[in-house]
Amino acid sequence: MDEPLEIEQEGVGTPAWAAFGDLMAGVLGAFVLVLAAALVGQLDLANQLKAEVEQRQAEQARREALERALAGPLADGRITLVEGRIGISGAVLFAIGSDQLHADGRALIKSLAVPLRTYLAQRDEILMVSGFTDDRGMLTGKGAPKFSDNWELSAQRALTVTRTLMAEGLPPDAVFAAAFGPQQPVASNDDASGRALNRRVEIAPTPRPRRAAASAP
Repeated sequence: MDEPLEIEQEGVGTPAWAAFGDLMAGVLGAFVLVLAAALVGQLDLANQLKAEVEQRQAEQARREALERALAGPLADGRITLVEGRIGISGAVLFAIGSDQLHADGRALIKSLAVPLRTYLAQRDEILMVSGFTDDRGMLTGKGAPKFSDNWELSAQRALTVTRTLMAEGLPPDAVFAAAFGPQQPVASNDDASGRALNRRVEIAPTPRPRRAAASAP
């Protein structure tokens, strides 16, 4: 009389073990998925870090190449080089409120043309020539240059330097002008020394914009 009961008990136990096996298989599968996702994430992070290191190395190499190209003007203090931007004091280039180059300023721009042309010939870059002013209003009175505001003055100064570089052999498609007026000062405009620092022209190599592919006919 006991044998049917034992058979029934065995029948009840078998599905339990099967369910436990399915549960463990599911847990193992989930663990494998989590592990795979972690490995993929680590790989993506490693690739991202590698790309960042390569970008920093390329940027450092670019700055060192620019320093070598401009070693002469840098050594005698006629220009500065900060974060890849060539800085020239406005007093070296222009009279206050003017967009006409001093003789010394013109000579300086001419001296930069050859090393900059050589530098650009080795890279897919162009030069952005940026004009900056202090925050003081425009000069007025007889003989004062006629500019509507500091934006216009900074634009005309940038154009003057740009045209001088082109006259000295830089290709027209390798240089362009930008105007910032009193924006982005590097010093306080509250005193004369700070305003003198803000009146400046910067020349900065920048990647050449990619041209859209021509549409197929």
